[in-house]
Amino acid sequence: MRAPRTDRRRGRPRSHRRGVALLDALVGGAMLGVGLAVVLSVTSRSLSTQTDGEKRLAAAWLADELLTMVLVEGPDVYPMLYDTSGSFGSPFEGFTYDVGIESLGRGAPYRVSAVVRWADRERDAIRVETLIALRHGEPEQPREPLERVDRFERYFGDEE
Repeated sequence: MRAPRTDRRRGRPRSHRRGVALLDALVGGAMLGVGLAVVLSVTSRSLSTQTDGEKRLAAAWLADELLTMVLVEGPDVYPMLYDTSGSFGSPFEGFTYDVGIESLGRGAPYRVSAVVRWADRERDAIRVETLIALRHGEPEQPREPLERVDRFERYFGDEE
């Protein structure tokens, strides 16, 4: 019977070197798998956070629109003209709203709240509250500034 061949430089059998190479490949593969799992997890969480941010932004726009309509129509007239709860039309079908209008007494402003939801969870909602006074004077009085507002001059006039 012949003795196994040995590596001339170190005096070890060749099969030992092959075992170390296999172990290196297995450890490298495991490290690569863990690294890919972490990258996929971070990517998934990032996409979820981005989607949530987009929903919050759209909900804030919609809440602002609701409060603007209460301001334009007046807190006393708004409930007679519009529903105070419901869902939005296209392209915001996934969003629902509730508008609350509470009188704080004669001569006091109304407390107005707008809640916009996009899921069943409580954290998936935007809630905005403000005070809105009644409109006095003629009902059809235009609500515009007496003088024209030059926004470009206001914000960029100093830079020239």
